[in-house]
Amino acid sequence: MAINLTIVFVLTMIIHASETLSYSIRYAGVKLNKIAVALSLTGMIVLVSRTANMIQAPLTAKFIDYARVDASFDVLWCLRIILFAASAGTLVALFLFPTFVNVFERIIAKFEVVGSLPRLIASVTIGQIKNSRHYLQKPRFNFRHFRILGIPKRFMLLNTIVTGIYTVGVLSSLYAAYLSPAFSTTASQASGIINGVATIILTIFIDPQLGLITDRAIHDEGSKHQLGKIYVMLMLSRFLGTLLAQLFIVPAAYLIAWLVQVI
Repeated sequence: MAINLTIVFVLTMIIHASETLSYSIRYAGVKLNKIAVALSLTGMIVLVSRTANMIQAPLTAKFIDYARVDASFDVLWCLRIILFAASAGTLVALFLFPTFVNVFERIIAKFEVVGSLPRLIASVTIGQIKNSRHYLQKPRFNFRHFRILGIPKRFMLLNTIVTGIYTVGVLSSLYAAYLSPAFSTTASQASGIINGVATIILTIFIDPQLGLITDRAIHDEGSKHQLGKIYVMLMLSRFLGTLLAQLFIVPAAYLIAWLVQVI
């Protein structure tokens, strides 16, 4: 199980790092006034995340099966380790943010020339990969300059809560399947009960606000510089959300376990 846990840990880091780095694509698009092109390239991030998740999901579910066979196996501890991997991946993305903004600026510019993603990938050479070290940029954090940046505090708080719910959704349903063996199949498929709440909050309160902030930055040079700091704050709130997931996992699992018995 140690090898499986290591693989799941790495894959979970990749999933959360890639999803968090989607902010770098948006920011690169805003800096170049090519936000539509940038958003079209987020498919690359989705592809990395989905591919990692395709392998990670069944390996994570295997811990539940193993716990049923071996009563001494601490499945909750394993799930908490996986949640820690989500925090680690988000933190890695936070430090890689300025570097990936530089990289995606170059990718967006080249994408406009070649016109398609397959051609873009095919045009990459070994020399270009070696030269990518020139895009490396050390992150600099001066939180005295961040302040609130005109963002409502409730927006940051909601982003933290939504991240926590999404992070724990699938894991809590798996743990609920362990807690309720008689309804294990139903419970393992019930992550939507938890994630549905997060989707509602995200759709109504977060996405429209983030769209307004991004649109303002496109049309205002002063706001464009501030946008990078805003994205850093959003990534910090995502990191805090993955930590909050440690508190959510047990109550969410018991909620699912109860719901699958009464529906």
